[in-house]
Amino acid sequence: MSFLDQLKQLFASPSPPASEPLDFSYSPEHTLTIPTLVVSYFPTTPDARIDRAITGDVDARLDTIRQHTRQTTTRALESLEQGSIYHGYKNPAAQPSLRYEIVDTLEFLEPLPTWRKRGHRVAMSDYNAIMQQIDIKEWVESRGVKEVWLWGYHGGVIDLWESNMAGPFGDISNSDRDPTDLPVLSKTYTVYHYNYGRGVSEAVEDHIHQIEAVLRYVDQRLFWDKFVGRTGEGRCGWAHYPPNAKHDYDWANSNYVWTDIEDWRPDGSGEKKRLNCHRWNCDSLTWFIYWMQNLPGANNALSYQDRSLSNWWTFIGDFDGAMAAGLKLANKVL
Repeated sequence: MSFLDQLKQLFASPSPPASEPLDFSYSPEHTLTIPTLVVSYFPTTPDARIDRAITGDVDARLDTIRQHTRQTTTRALESLEQGSIYHGYKNPAAQPSLRYEIVDTLEFLEPLPTWRKRGHRVAMSDYNAIMQQIDIKEWVESRGVKEVWLWGYHGGVIDLWESNMAGPFGDISNSDRDPTDLPVLSKTYTVYHYNYGRGVSEAVEDHIHQIEAVLRYVDQRLFWDKFVGRTGEGRCGWAHYPPNAKHDYDWANSNYVWTDIEDWRPDGSGEKKRLNCHRWNCDSLTWFIYWMQNLPGANNALSYQDRSLSNWWTFIGDFDGAMAAGLKLANKVL
């Protein structure tokens, strides 16, 4: 059974009376393509196992971890595409705004390059060295790669950034935004650093935080103040905080809250529903997909202060084009 079939089966179970069962739809038609390069670092022992002395916590056969990263990459890709369908859980005809294209996969049977960065207790991933090793300039400027999905490890022995960006418009990412820790090229690219000691939910969460960073940069008031809202306000929340959350990572909170997440409008005039975590099966990955599907996407028909809302996925799928065109989350109506 495919990952998408599993999700459909998951939401076939009854939901609380206050909400309708979700039905995440998927379509092969896409708008913005994100060429993606997958890079893996597998430090190994002579008997073909991942070397725990290097990773800190991962001790498994190389083939097992290879299979895990391949499967997790596929499921993350499907989840992200699915998440870009505006209100896909209630509109089967809606189309994804993003399509991810894996252009190649590179593998290194060696430790991640690291360096001693000031302010870090343990070694920091050396993203400049990694990018030099894979010849990132060729991939980005000649082959159009926009994202690098980097598989590695954490284990308390190495520091990493969940997302890291470089390009002509600067570093807007879930990092310390050091302008020197990635090669700056003529086109923007984003590096997502995954941990193969974890699963698909943690990989997708890296992307959710990048989405938050980018949209907050474009318009903090409209995204963070209006869409995310204050804790307990009943708006849409963010990665760690569903609308009914009381603390970080509170994805399984069964307390009900009145929220306009499914009919979000900037002025707060949308219909509110009484929801709790059962709406997203009290599951982090399903929460991420559900949250993404409520971001203003294609054909959202929303407005704010007499300005039409753009498809916010444009800033994820074509950041350079959006910046060059002066696109905003809400634009003047012509």
